[in-house]
Amino acid sequence: MTTDGLGAVLLAGGRATRLQGATKALIDVGGRTLLATAVTAAVDVGAAPVTVVGPVLDAALPVTWVREDPPFAGPAAAIVAALESWPAETTPEWTLLLACDLPAASAAVRRLTSDLPLLPADSDGVCLADSSSRPQWLVGVYRTRALRTAASALPDAGRDAPVRAILDDLAITVIAVDDDLIHDVDTWEDLTRARSLHEGGTMTSSRTLPPEALDAWEAALRSHFDLDTADLPVALILDLARDVATEVARPAAPFSAFVAGLVAGRAGATPADTEAAVAAIRALAKEWTA
Repeated sequence: MTTDGLGAVLLAGGRATRLQGATKALIDVGGRTLLATAVTAAVDVGAAPVTVVGPVLDAALPVTWVREDPPFAGPAAAIVAALESWPAETTPEWTLLLACDLPAASAAVRRLTSDLPLLPADSDGVCLADSSSRPQWLVGVYRTRALRTAASALPDAGRDAPVRAILDDLAITVIAVDDDLIHDVDTWEDLTRARSLHEGGTMTSSRTLPPEALDAWEAALRSHFDLDTADLPVALILDLARDVATEVARPAAPFSAFVAGLVAGRAGATPADTEAAVAAIRALAKEWTA
């Protein structure tokens, strides 16, 4: 269903420390990035505007990009930055808060919007919870007016504050759902599980080597060559290898990974250069017909 008067704030700017600094929103599950999955979930229920807080990761998406100040100041600061970017005269009645690490984002958002008309008149919103009834605040829809009021009261524009600092005093309906609906990707184990669920729940059906199996080797490489965690985007390279092996040929996968590193190094060797090189090779592989 679509919902009139709904805007969306998508959070995509975390450090992903348990993923060794990988760009979590760009991780691929089921052939699309977690960021694209979140954006689609918001657009499909009619959300407008859709604002992503974080660095610009995909300029082609139909969203507005903002950044918390300073970067990595936390989720509360991200929400404050997004709300401040919306003109007061076009503010929607409701705001979807959604983390960009949910493989089942579309189903979760549909559940939220279907429950929205059932809320008590004095409710400030609804969020989903896991099977133990633990609220997942960043899978929720809240009254924008209540969010603005709470956010404006935070010191330092919410810097280093948790999401609860905004939501604690709001009257929020919490709905427990199946854990798979709100399963997020915080670790390599989470990513393996998410991909398995997408492919029908059979762990051995995944064509991608579980990234956590490479943790020790990655650590050894970083130590030996004095590399930062951002220099080794494991999930990104494994996704590249999977796509090339599928679309071209298995022996082409390691060679393509080498080319991605070479191209990124020539361009400047930043994480963005690596992501751009990988994206170009994956696109070429998808079009490969030889």
